Amino acid sequence: MSLPRQVRNWAGRIGLWRKITITLAVAAPASGIATYLALTKSPPFGAHPDAVLPLLYLDLSLLLLLAALVLKRLVEVWAERRRGLAGSRLQIRLVALFSLIAVLPTIIVAVFSYLFFSFGIESWFSDKVRTAITESVAVADAYVKEHQQAIRADALAMANNLNHNASVLSLNPQYIAPVLTMQAAMRGLTEAAIVDSRGHMLVRTGLAFALGFEDVSKDAIRRASEGEVVIMTDDQDQRVRALVRLDQFSDLYLYVGRFIEAKVLKHRQETRLAAAQYEQLEGQRSGFQITFAVIFILVAMLFLAAAVSIGIHFAAQLANPISRLVTATEQVSAGDLAARVPEGPKDDELASLSRAFNRMTNQLQTQQRELIEANRQLDERRRFTETVLTGVSAGVIGLDRNGRINLPNRSASALLGVDLDQSIGEDLAEVAPEMAALLDEAARRPERLAQAQVQIAGNNSTRTLLVRIAAEQHNREVSGFVVTFDDITELLSAQRKAAWADIARRIAHEIKNPLTPIQLAAERLRRKYLKEIRRDREVFESCTDTIVRHVEDIGRMVDEFSSFARMPAPVLKPEDLVAIVEGAVVLQRTAHPEIAFETRFPAHPVPLHCDARLVGQAVVNIVKNAIESIEARTAEEGTAASGRPGSKILGRIVVAVDDAGGQLVVSVEDDGKGLPQQGRERLTEPYVTTRAKGTGLGLAIVKKIMEDHQGELTLEDREPSGARVKLLFARDARAFPRLDAPDSPAELSTIAHGA
Repeated sequence: MSLPRQVRNWAGRIGLWRKITITLAVAAPASGIATYLALTKSPPFGAHPDAVLPLLYLDLSLLLLLAALVLKRLVEVWAERRRGLAGSRLQIRLVALFSLIAVLPTIIVAVFSYLFFSFGIESWFSDKVRTAITESVAVADAYVKEHQQAIRADALAMANNLNHNASVLSLNPQYIAPVLTMQAAMRGLTEAAIVDSRGHMLVRTGLAFALGFEDVSKDAIRRASEGEVVIMTDDQDQRVRALVRLDQFSDLYLYVGRFIEAKVLKHRQETRLAAAQYEQLEGQRSGFQITFAVIFILVAMLFLAAAVSIGIHFAAQLANPISRLVTATEQVSAGDLAARVPEGPKDDELASLSRAFNRMTNQLQTQQRELIEANRQLDERRRFTETVLTGVSAGVIGLDRNGRINLPNRSASALLGVDLDQSIGEDLAEVAPEMAALLDEAARRPERLAQAQVQIAGNNSTRTLLVRIAAEQHNREVSGFVVTFDDITELLSAQRKAAWADIARRIAHEIKNPLTPIQLAAERLRRKYLKEIRRDREVFESCTDTIVRHVEDIGRMVDEFSSFARMPAPVLKPEDLVAIVEGAVVLQRTAHPEIAFETRFPAHPVPLHCDARLVGQAVVNIVKNAIESIEARTAEEGTAASGRPGSKILGRIVVAVDDAGGQLVVSVEDDGKGLPQQGRERLTEPYVTTRAKGTGLGLAIVKKIMEDHQGELTLEDREPSGARVKLLFARDARAFPRLDAPDSPAELSTIAHGA
């Protein structure tokens, strides 16, 4: 056993915390009473203020110790109260009762003592004394202010007089000093002078020695230049001065001064000092009151802490046995059958009840272990089932009896394009309306499996799902449904391709054989009988040409059937994708000058492990579709074959090769009529076309080529009109040697013709 645990056990055996609590509870009131006696200078302390501070330190120490013990126990009681343990409310009531009984007398004594002290302080600071001091300061300030007003009037009068005689004085500057001296004497000014804007004294009276030795501040000159009479007072040299601008003189100012009675200024200074001391003492009055209040609060807190600690101690002795028993009962009701209560050494009713309770919980715990083991096995089977559902590729959704989702797997979310984990509790008919009819059928006939193909529309494609719904029955009542579905889009497409490939082989075999004799016969008829026919010769020539031309069209169509039916296996080798695409675009640009072609190729070769002939054929097919889409849009707009009015360009095609790091992308964009809104997911299937003369094999061949190259074909809408077709190739992991671009357009044509 560790040392801290041994100490805790020893403290519990001897009741250390209880003894410490009782000791502190007795010492706290004794220390508080001693502090009160020291503050009131009662025996045995008497007039010894030095004893107050140590007692306050002792009070604070005891208060902190008691507060720590009380806080510890209060936290325990509050925790028990939060857990709703029995006995915690009883402990709180006992603590409150003991605290109230002890605190009320302490609060009453503290309040009356504080009021007595406050009334004594108030008598020292009466309103009469405050008024007398305040008025004395006001009288002294009024005396100085009166001198300031008087010198302001004298300065303005002298300035007006000088301005009035400015013309004479300007012509006779020797008269300025006598006039200035006479004006100062008439008004009882002790000093006067005329200064410029730099503060230089130009003219002064005979007694203006003080003014001559002081500089006029720039701020005073600035204010005077704005038309203000600047008053300056200096208590140390006992005089008041004024500065005013002389408007009729160029950049000159009148500077006058008058001395103030020294005794008056001395009395004014003493009055201000007395007022400041009074304010200081009045401020300390609040400090005295606060200090006294803090001391009484500290003593009151000591009594409160002692009372609370005693109340908590006795409350614990009374309520702890009941609290432990009821706490254990609540733990059992919550499922904790390992809860036990101390039986105690006493042989009383509570001990008997504790022993009976422990026997009961022991029996319940044994039965619980057996049930937990059974549930564990069931949980393992359930987790195994969920793991299996998560790993399967088919979508699986569990529904309740009302058709609400309660258990989907990840494959179901991926196939439906909806996060079904966020849709738990919602109706399946709202999440996947396409399955609502099949769910209704399963609900009407729960004994049979409901199965159907469902079309789920996505952003750019439509998926075909094979959906099966089975009902779960218990006692001939439906308790839920299990929905399973697979994506059979590619399967149906592969089946259709296989069927069309077989049809194409039959068509190529049955139709191609008679085409050659028909064409040869028509050409021989034209050569042999064209010169002999004298009547309707043009009709004969037109009919034979029509036969030959249509036979050639049928031959090309049969060739396409044969090419689709017997698509050769690709011969993969390192090629430059830019050269392949550029070769395919060159021929189409030459053959269709009415179409504007724009290419966006990287400046460097783009290596790709592919069959150059097949990839070139795929690009040519896509570019041809783009050209036909532009021609179809032009025809719908009603323009002539020569182009739009005022323009020879029917449309624009952008062919780009993008080296996107992880993928190589060949994109073809056009501004034609665009993709159809309905059935676009079937455009890559054989014999599915939106044009009247199309065979529907172009995109089917492209998709087959991309599948052979482990690539992907995507069809997208282009804004604001047209379509965007992309060929996505996975970058080959093997390093290819550096490829050089073709040296001449002939090489480009060779690559394109190979397609």
